Amino acid sequence: MRDEVDELVEAWARERSDLDLGPVEVFSRISRLSRHLDLARRAAFSAEGIESWEFDVLAALRRAGTPYELSPGRLLRETLVTSGTMTNRVDRLVARGLVERLPDPADRRGVKVRLTPDGKSAVDSAFTALLEAERGFLADLPDADRERLGDLLRTLLTPFS
Repeated sequence: MRDEVDELVEAWARERSDLDLGPVEVFSRISRLSRHLDLARRAAFSAEGIESWEFDVLAALRRAGTPYELSPGRLLRETLVTSGTMTNRVDRLVARGLVERLPDPADRRGVKVRLTPDGKSAVDSAFTALLEAERGFLADLPDADRERLGDLLRTLLTPFS
């Protein structure tokens, strides 16, 4: 089975036979798959009326477990955005009724951001739709290949963790 990356590699090999094109074979495919995954994520989330960034915040709160709340600082670490960006995102999610700000009982100056029932419903539905789309991407891979692929990708990502 051939794909467009095979053609790209053949063209580069013809023009630059002095180079090892192994990385192009791997990362061009990852890049193309990433674009398809991004489109699938957007479709899954838009069906629930949320954006990708909203899903990231809502999912971080949902993964925290009952009562589905985190400090703004913890949300920053979970979503890898700046403080100003997180403040803006929480403001927008509060306005939509998907999260609420509550006083932090452990710190009178602090707040907690909590998922509302509507936020929980939205993130749960979006996550279910996302998993369905992702299963479609993996449908042609036997279970053992999926596990191996997961292990290999973990190895590639570990230096960035």
